[in-house]
Amino acid sequence: MHGASLAPCPAHLKARETTRAPVAFRMDGKFGPSYAKRMSDQDRILPGIMLMLGFCTIAPLIDVASKLAAQGVPVGTVTLGRYVAQMLLMLPIVALMGQPFGMTRRALWLTFARAAVSIAATYTFVAAIQHMPIADALAIAFVEPFIILLIGYFFMGEEVGPRRIGASVVGFMGVLCVIQPSFARFGAVALYPLGSAISFALYILLTRALSRHMHPIPMQLHTAWAAVVLMLPVLALGGTFEIGQFQLVPPTGIFWLWCFCVGLAATVSHMSMSYALKFAPSSTLAPLHYFEILTATLFGYLVFGDFPNALTWVGIAIITSSGLYLIHRERLAAKARKAPLPDAPLGP
Repeated sequence: MHGASLAPCPAHLKARETTRAPVAFRMDGKFGPSYAKRMSDQDRILPGIMLMLGFCTIAPLIDVASKLAAQGVPVGTVTLGRYVAQMLLMLPIVALMGQPFGMTRRALWLTFARAAVSIAATYTFVAAIQHMPIADALAIAFVEPFIILLIGYFFMGEEVGPRRIGASVVGFMGVLCVIQPSFARFGAVALYPLGSAISFALYILLTRALSRHMHPIPMQLHTAWAAVVLMLPVLALGGTFEIGQFQLVPPTGIFWLWCFCVGLAATVSHMSMSYALKFAPSSTLAPLHYFEILTATLFGYLVFGDFPNALTWVGIAIITSSGLYLIHRERLAAKARKAPLPDAPLGP
């Protein structure tokens, strides 16, 4: 998974966000009302759309580089390499932007929790595409918005109407269309993207909580170093007891490049997503996220010769349609929450 999502936000989380005054963002990382005034007079939608399309084009390269790297080194090493490269790339960016490196204790705990679920999402997805076509695994992982919706409904007291519940059920049926041929061919590996989707759903919820304490750019740096801290002892134990893919094996030859490209593509795509969301609202960008399935299919075919079969395309169509309908219903719900209440009738 790619560490970025435009999944519908639960209403109670949106309510918390809207109680705070809007903060203007500058490209140098500074905040200020003068910049907000200048940007409010400009058309920011088109740059946001272009950046989002850039994300959808670059993000599948994370998977391409991961699949290439996993052919020569354990999945655990590929996962660690992603965060090491991301940390090294983000460090000068955060320094040049003048962002603070410190954080509160609560932000620190949230950062480590975010790093932990990010590791789980990345590891399970890389383990999946080590054997599966990228497009198949990504289509299954796109069930993540439905998982977030159900988490909000069952665990956070979010009011979710029957239509959105129905869309989620239909979306899961689409996932089954993708899993069925993949399970027959690859076995239990076909279930790994589901684990990645669940982990990534938790990652998104933690990101929303952490965003109240930290700018999104240094958030990427802190998540990267926290992931490195968490992974090193796990891989050391895996190497000691020779636990399959949980080992740190230094890459050789071209595999150094592939491991670095995982972190490079992740960093560039995350920066693109962060700035896209500063130029355009998530409600505008969310439908474009499904363009990533097409670019992932293209790269998978060009690099590995993989192309989804007919049943997989049916599943992709169902997942995409359900996701777009979910976005549509979320927009309607957001408008309803913002609509003024009617005046109370006067008494006799």
